[in-house]
Amino acid sequence: MRPTPRKAVAASALTLAALAAVSLPATPAAATPERTASVAAAPGTATPAAAAAPDSIASTSVAAPGSAAVTPANAAAAADACTPAQVITNAGFESGVSPWTQSSTSVITSRTGQSAHGGTAFAWLDGVGSTHTDTLSQSVTIPSGCAAATLTFWLHIDTAETTSSTAYDKLTAKIGTTTLATYSNLDKNTGYVQKSFDVSAFAGQTVSLAFTGTEDSSLQSSFVLDDLALNTSGDTAPPADSTRTPAAPSYTVSLTSNTAGTVWTGHESATFTNASATALSEVYLRLWDNYHGTCTSMPIAVSNVTGGTAGALSVGCTALQITLASPLTQGQSATIGFDLGITVPSGADRFGYDGAFSLIGNALPLLAVKDGAGWHLDPYTNNGESFYSPAADFKVTLDHPTTLLVPATGASVDAAGTSGRTVTTATATKVRDFAWAAGPFSKISGSSTAGTPINVYSVTGISSANAQSMLTTAKTAVDAHSARFGAYPYGELDAVIDNNFWFGGMEYPGFVLDLVSTTALTHEIGHQWWYGIVGDDEYNSPWLDESFTDYATDLALGKTGTSCWSSVSWASSAEKITNSMAYWDTHSSRYSTVVYGYGKCALHDLRQLIGETAMTKLLKDYATSHWYGVSTTAEFKAAAQAATTTDLTSFWTTHRIEG
Repeated sequence: MRPTPRKAVAASALTLAALAAVSLPATPAAATPERTASVAAAPGTATPAAAAAPDSIASTSVAAPGSAAVTPANAAAAADACTPAQVITNAGFESGVSPWTQSSTSVITSRTGQSAHGGTAFAWLDGVGSTHTDTLSQSVTIPSGCAAATLTFWLHIDTAETTSSTAYDKLTAKIGTTTLATYSNLDKNTGYVQKSFDVSAFAGQTVSLAFTGTEDSSLQSSFVLDDLALNTSGDTAPPADSTRTPAAPSYTVSLTSNTAGTVWTGHESATFTNASATALSEVYLRLWDNYHGTCTSMPIAVSNVTGGTAGALSVGCTALQITLASPLTQGQSATIGFDLGITVPSGADRFGYDGAFSLIGNALPLLAVKDGAGWHLDPYTNNGESFYSPAADFKVTLDHPTTLLVPATGASVDAAGTSGRTVTTATATKVRDFAWAAGPFSKISGSSTAGTPINVYSVTGISSANAQSMLTTAKTAVDAHSARFGAYPYGELDAVIDNNFWFGGMEYPGFVLDLVSTTALTHEIGHQWWYGIVGDDEYNSPWLDESFTDYATDLALGKTGTSCWSSVSWASSAEKITNSMAYWDTHSSRYSTVVYGYGKCALHDLRQLIGETAMTKLLKDYATSHWYGVSTTAEFKAAAQAATTTDLTSFWTTHRIEG
């Protein structure tokens, strides 16, 4: 996505309102309980984590008849043997209070105002808004002989504090006398985030696991805990499986629209494979566009799930847990299905309708990614992107009035439907998302010199001259990027042009939304390579798509960036090109400057350091080696270092590229 230039922002009241909303603190989760009747978990249903790791201390093993006798020599070894176990009792708070000790009867609760991560109960510390302390503790025994012990818990923080610099209210996590971490109102988040700590040093000990929340005299902060686990493992500690899973998703979707193209109903199924050596007992669907509504009035409605059991909605109702019918071992596949309803809200947005024209991006539920860090369930950001998904195949059938044109990701074929309706079937291979639009667009078409078919769809008010200019820009841009990074693989390219977009432009595979702007359209088409083909975690590493795309845009437009790094001025020591959207959402005025501006200038600087030939080869080879895969900062830094004999250590430090 390319932010609207500041001078254009000033000219638009809609844009001003949208940007103001971005810069405001996130609405506390307490305001929108993360539940819906259509996908609520059955009362008393255990979460998958609890099912896999029973909430009890491991019992002593008993030898089977005929087994080796226990001698004095092997008795000590038997005593030190570790039985893998989860040693926190009532870790999800679903069995009342025992054996937890709480400072008041309101700490472990299921009362309204906050929501559980799984099940119905959770621990809510503070949230009073006056001088207050809450505590929660349990004595746990970590067996001796265990090579590894890991404490995890899910934490949600919402606060009425508005400061971005002062920790007024705090939560401290301790084991024994050791403080593991301290969180504060500065760590507020939209949904739950999992925290993890190595507590192997406490093997063989009985210690207190304790949480203490303190508030100052005004403005509430709520620290909400759920689904704790303290997992021990045996004589050797297997490394965390960093394999991304579920893999090779294939989505089949059939939807029918209302007359206006603003409401779509039908069915979606997703087939996937567990690529990890760890059994997969659950998946999460990202219902991204629920950000544009509330948890009581969701634009994306999922119901009648098959192939698994729908659990709790979380992360502002943008993540839906589905417990699979049976766990998948490595290499096994499964299919889940569900009924789907999409209600497009008003607004010229990447998900919204502008008059008679509906823009439908990020509306199809997609599978979240799990890797060595756990499930990636980051919140939606309107300041940039949160999207992170593997390359997938889509077959999407859209039944709509014939009066509406429906540009979409992939190659589309139209067939006659019932009276006055058309059925558009769009097929796309190895794409990370699927988007479409619906409306009485004006359409012009052509092909680039290299042969890529391009369609430009314009809303009312876009002149034929401007539409033709955007078609020319698209032809030039797709060929320029193809020559540098590899041939465009998605068949046709659709561009929807609307000058009412507040955000400038937005990319989807084979489908972009844009203003009438040569720079913006060249940028969005560049995203076909940087995020589309070469994927990344857009929430945690936004520079990997935005900086690279803006750099590619400069090259396509003949800009050398010769001295652009000389204008860099950091706002603070914490500001880095590689910061995540969690940082940029609290420093939104600096996001475009640093990630787009400084990021592309750093790449220009790298080119000037290692040479034009080496840089050209580096990016072409890097794209090839990550084609349909996922890029990380560490991988790019390693590839860059391998492309030159110059030590790049100081370069990364100077340009604040970490990872």
